Amino acid sequence: MKITGRSAEAIFDSIREGIGDGQLAAGSMLPPVRELAERLGVNRNTVAAAYKRLDGAGLASTGGRRGTVVRGPAQAMAREGSAPGLALHDLAGGNPDPRQLPALRVQAAAPRLYGTDTVDVRMQRLARASLDPHCPAGYALELTHGAVDGIERLLAAWLLPGDRIAIEDPCFLGSLNVLAAGGHGVLPVAVDAHGMQVEALRAALEAGARAVLLTPRAHNPTGASLDAKRARALRQLLAAYPQVAVLIDDHYALLSQQPYHSVLPDDGRRWALLRSLSKALGPDLRLAWLGCDAATASVLRLRLAAGTGWVSHLLQDAASAVLESAPQRAKITAAGERYQQRLQSLQELLRARGLQTPLPMEGLNLWLPLPGDSHAQVLALAARGWHVRGGEVFAVAAPAHGVRITCAALATAQLRQLADDLLAVCGG
Repeated sequence: MKITGRSAEAIFDSIREGIGDGQLAAGSMLPPVRELAERLGVNRNTVAAAYKRLDGAGLASTGGRRGTVVRGPAQAMAREGSAPGLALHDLAGGNPDPRQLPALRVQAAAPRLYGTDTVDVRMQRLARASLDPHCPAGYALELTHGAVDGIERLLAAWLLPGDRIAIEDPCFLGSLNVLAAGGHGVLPVAVDAHGMQVEALRAALEAGARAVLLTPRAHNPTGASLDAKRARALRQLLAAYPQVAVLIDDHYALLSQQPYHSVLPDDGRRWALLRSLSKALGPDLRLAWLGCDAATASVLRLRLAAGTGWVSHLLQDAASAVLESAPQRAKITAAGERYQQRLQSLQELLRARGLQTPLPMEGLNLWLPLPGDSHAQVLALAARGWHVRGGEVFAVAAPAHGVRITCAALATAQLRQLADDLLAVCGG
């Protein structure tokens, strides 16, 4: 392709069009800055500025002397959920058991108009009852349209395109999609049965991470939760990097059977604690509580005001009505206990058949590690009527060989049959 232009903007547009129409394929090298500048008869700084803009837009990656590589247009990535009308028994979607979800009814106490406080008084009371024990004094309370929306808004507030963030490896699909869309670089941090590994996070911080995103409980896909010792070690490590923002995605909070252990140092840094209501009240309820520092809250309010404005008070009313009801709260508590019982039952059935899974584990899913690529096992389980999620889609750097099995809605007989089938397919 012939690149044209006499200004940085014109050169950027020329390359952008070439990427869009397929003349510049992903992975192809752009000419060196000096060479293209001489060809176009412009200053090298003009070409360098165009390349920098391409990098910021996520269309190319600049690697100094290694050159500039075309990334190409954004590709569709794996998402939670499964296609409707699936003939197989769906164990891949990551969904809660519909039978365990409370009935949501939207009934507004009174019409809300422009200028109304963005967080309803009832919702403030409920959110603070959850967040107060785990947030520094004087924190700000905000709402977002679910955890993934909160992650996207926070990273946009904290980071510039190309800034690097330390994330768990393997990582939640929603987080991976947000990072890809935002053009953020990732620094993978290995996970074990107790969450983020301390030395792996240290390496990411030393490599220049400007933020950390971690899951304290029910890590997706592995089910790991931080214990007190690991959280303390991570907190001590982060204290040495006060310039690094900390984002905690406590997505399973309302259902968790594990205690919450904070990794936040007491230093007034940029931080946020997200608690989604989706797992407990239903994925379609796009609502999450967010506690954060005051400076972060100010930026988030500006971004909300320019876009969606606020989280609907009708959603807040529906969630508040459930969370203020003692019988409904009891149902949520019972649901968390049932999910844990089903997960542990499947683990015990697998161990009895010689298949080991990481311990401890919590959440809607069971993680079964495999020695190699999961493709053959996924197909073999499909032939037996089960649709499971291959682990490779969760990988950041290290191979995530395994299968993630959403077992939240399985009955006892189904758990036994699944264990037999997993032994037949994965036991060799």
